[in-house]
Amino acid sequence: QVQLVESGGGLVQAGGSLKLSCAASGGALSNYAMGWFRQAPGNERAFLAAITRSGGSTSYAQSVKGRFTISRDTAKNTVYLQMNNLKSEDTAVYYCAAGWSFTIYASTYDYWGQGTQVTVSS
Repeated sequence: QVQLVESGGGLVQAGGSLKLSCAASGGALSNYAMGWFRQAPGNERAFLAAITRSGGSTSYAQSVKGRFTISRDTAKNTVYLQMNNLKSEDTAVYYCAAGWSFTIYASTYDYWGQGTQVTVSS
């Protein structure tokens, strides 16, 4: 069973950047489509970005398109989320997820990390 661990969150000023990492153990991430989601207090978990097993295709939520970039490194068994031009509304707990299908729906992902907090100060 795949275990996922996110890292790279923290406090950043508006307009700044962060790069989140999602490292896997117990299995090869190359077998899975990967997604990034976030959840702010009082809100449902929201889709941000997804990448296919090969890394050849990506999908983004409109709210982050052009600012966030998802990528994967098969050799490091890690998936990344580069976040630029951060805004206060990006403040949330960020989760990575692994699944068999390349989708935007959280319910289709089978494995989840514990989350990492991102706080953007204005």
